[in-house]
Amino acid sequence: MAWRKGGFFGVVLVALGASLWGTDGVLRVPLLEDMSPLSIVFAEHLFLAAYSVPAVVIGRRAFRGFGLPQWGALLVIGWGGSALATLLFTAAFAVGNPTVVILLQKTQPLFAIALSALLLREPLGWRYWPGFAVAMVGAYLVSFADLSPFRQLPGAEALTAALALGAALLWGSSTVLGRLVLREVPFHTLTGARLLLALPLLAGIVLAQGTLGQAAQGLAGHPGRLALLALLPGLLALLLYYRGLSSTRASYATLAELTFPATAVVLNWAVLGVGIGASQLAGFLLLWGAVLYLSHLNARSPSPEGPALEPGRG
Repeated sequence: MAWRKGGFFGVVLVALGASLWGTDGVLRVPLLEDMSPLSIVFAEHLFLAAYSVPAVVIGRRAFRGFGLPQWGALLVIGWGGSALATLLFTAAFAVGNPTVVILLQKTQPLFAIALSALLLREPLGWRYWPGFAVAMVGAYLVSFADLSPFRQLPGAEALTAALALGAALLWGSSTVLGRLVLREVPFHTLTGARLLLALPLLAGIVLAQGTLGQAAQGLAGHPGRLALLALLPGLLALLLYYRGLSSTRASYATLAELTFPATAVVLNWAVLGVGIGASQLAGFLLLWGAVLYLSHLNARSPSPEGPALEPGRG
C-alpha cells in the first residue's frame, strides 16, 4: 500500500513536529511586549546552547573533511537560516498579524526548489512555473486582506509580508545548502552547529546596539516562556519533524505539515484573538495546493536528490 510505503509512524512524527511549529505565535507575540525581536532571538539561542554545544563537541569529527564550500555553506546556514531568518520572523510578529506570518512560511519550498536549480544546477522543468505562479497569487491573497496593498505603502501589511517572505527565503536557502553539508555531517550535529554559529552573530548585534541589558532583563523576567519557545517550536519540533521525514514520502509529509498552519490559526485565534479573512483563507488554500502539486512533481523526479520540499526552519 502507498500509505504503508509512506510510513504511518513517520507521518505522525511529521504532523507532531509541524503542530509544535504552530505554537510559535502564542509563545513569541507576548514576549514582544517587554522585549525586542533581537533580544528574543538572542535569548532563544542562549537556551538552545544547552543542546548545540554538546552536539557539536560530540560530533566534531564529522567536520574534519570539510573544505571551503562546506564551511561557507555552514556559515550561511547558521547566520542566515538560524540567526537572521528567526530575527525577521520575530520582527514580522511585532508588525502584523502573526497568523499571516506563519501562513506565508509555506512559500519556503518554492524558494528551496528555485535555489536548488540556481546553486545545485538541478533541472527545474517547465511544470514548476505554473505551480510557482499559483503560489505567488496565494501568497498575495494571504498577505493583503483588502487586496489593495499599494494604496498604503509602506503599510503594516506590506512590511509584514516582506519580513515573513525574507525569513522564508533564508530558511529555504538553508534547506538547499544543508543538503551539501548533510553529505558529511549527521542531522543532529548540523542542527547543533547552525544554532551555535548563530550565537556570535547575534551577540555581536546585541552588543553593537547596546541591548544586552534588555536581553538580560527579558531572560530574568520570562525564563519559562523563553525556554518553551526554544524547546517546543524550536528544538523538539525540529527533531520530531526530521525524524519523521526520514521515513516519509514527500507527498505525505506535505499533507502532514497542514497541522502547522491549522494549529497556528486555532491557537492564534483562541489565545491572541487574531484571525484571517475569507480571501486570506482562499489564498492559503491556493498556496498549499501549489506546494502539494510541486511535492507530487518532486516525488516523480528521476533524480534521487530532487529539490527538498521540507521547511527550512530546521
